[in-house]
Amino acid sequence: MNYHWNWRIFGELSPDGVHTYWDTLMSGLAWTLATSLGGWVMALVLGFAVGALRTLPGRVLPLLGTGYVEVFRNVPLLVQMFLWFFVAPELLPQAAGDWLKTLPNAPFVTAVVCLGFFTSARVAVQVTAGIQALAGGQRLAALALGLDLPQTYRFVLLPLAVRIILPPLTSEFLNIIKNSSVALTIGLMELTASARAIQEFSFQVFEAFSAATLIYVLANLVVIAAMRVLERRLALPGTLGAR
Repeated sequence: MNYHWNWRIFGELSPDGVHTYWDTLMSGLAWTLATSLGGWVMALVLGFAVGALRTLPGRVLPLLGTGYVEVFRNVPLLVQMFLWFFVAPELLPQAAGDWLKTLPNAPFVTAVVCLGFFTSARVAVQVTAGIQALAGGQRLAALALGLDLPQTYRFVLLPLAVRIILPPLTSEFLNIIKNSSVALTIGLMELTASARAIQEFSFQVFEAFSAATLIYVLANLVVIAAMRVLERRLALPGTLGAR
């Protein structure tokens, strides 16, 4: 293959005449991290709420939680991204729809919301599994001590469950970073879109995507290291993960 490698491309000016191609990649990384972190916070809040809902006594609330999970877990992320960006504004009242369309960072807001809902369904399943993995006596003991049901979840079940599900939560955090690349389809200039722009302007396709790949790997390694530290800090003596 007659390909001219040029790793110095990242020090050259991009077409805007102000920033280098390396600045373009760093800007893409910033959007990737902002989108991922925003979606992750939303996913945790919704995921823990829905996951706990699915373990409550009765039939109606667990059924609602299961319906939420099945809707957002079984529709492809790309389809959801298009629905939130192109369809949702048209379903709202005209004033609200026009407001959404004119948001200065509409692709970013859409990506955060879409990733948040999509990932929250997966987090909810893990939270449910974590609560169900606890011995049934945990709930009964808390209730016997005088705690009501919300307090039982807040002070006993969820703190113990989160220690069990930290490893799969780490995987979901890594997934949301990688899934943020789907946002390029609605115009968000995240890391993958930035690499694609560099490739289109410079024709150095291997350099652009090799650099993006390396940045993804490094970002994910940082997340893994941070989550391992968190696992050790949260581990209780005599429980899973304690050393």
